[in-house]
Amino acid sequence: MDIYSEEITINSEGFSEITNITEKVASVSDHSKFGEGLVHIFPIGSTASISTIEFEPALVQDMKDKLEEFASRDQTTRHGETWGDDNGFSHMRATMMGPGITVPLHNGGLVLGTWQQIVIFNHDNHRRDRRIFVQVIGKE
Repeated sequence: MDIYSEEITINSEGFSEITNITEKVASVSDHSKFGEGLVHIFPIGSTASISTIEFEPALVQDMKDKLEEFASRDQTTRHGETWGDDNGFSHMRATMMGPGITVPLHNGGLVLGTWQQIVIFNHDNHRRDRRIFVQVIGKE
């Protein structure tokens, strides 16, 4: 088994903006030249999450609405009061969703369902560049 690592960056609006990164992750996987293995996708930072979703507008909005119900951007948090950055909700959303995921690699391709895409949620309260670390463990 060998390891190949690469960092990708995307720019995102914030407030749990969901961005499809499937092609970028597949590109990293292709660069590894591995046929079989595991691809781990991890956001660098404590206010983002990686997951999979059927990336279509109605479901994307449903997810954003549900996250707003769970941890509203308007709620007062001790974190916000302590640091003055008003992004306590961002940390709660990211923690509850979890940071990263692992996707199987088989016959040189990501094992994903027909309508399943890899996405990053930028939960923070502002636009920012999101760094994502992709590590492929595998063999040719």
